[in-house]
Amino acid sequence: MSLNDPLSNVLSHIMNCERTRKSVCEIGPSSSVISRVLELLHTHHFLGAIELMSPDRGGLYHINLLNHINACGVIKPRFSVTHQEYEKFEKRYLPARDFGVLIVSTSRGLMTHKEAKAQGIGGRLVAYCY
Repeated sequence: MSLNDPLSNVLSHIMNCERTRKSVCEIGPSSSVISRVLELLHTHHFLGAIELMSPDRGGLYHINLLNHINACGVIKPRFSVTHQEYEKFEKRYLPARDFGVLIVSTSRGLMTHKEAKAQGIGGRLVAYCY
């Protein structure tokens, strides 16, 4: 497995496990960005319980899958987006209005596009999930 983009590897592994209807998925290595993306997906009910099995360097996540994900992936290149441009990227990456989330890296940390829109801040697009 290539580790050029660990977040992309994590999301594609989750998608592969979802497609094969597995109930549990183990993912590594861990990082702060990956953990925050997994937290956001858990908060929006795309993933079940998330547990960090080994907290040392290159840790391992144990994730319960809910089989609620239709598609997810990273957005490359990481487009810069202002608070007025979210709708354009929603149309590009999400299948319908108010269906799914875009994950955005902002000056206030990683958050969904809905939270960033409500706070009136822009950032860089990181991932999508629906």
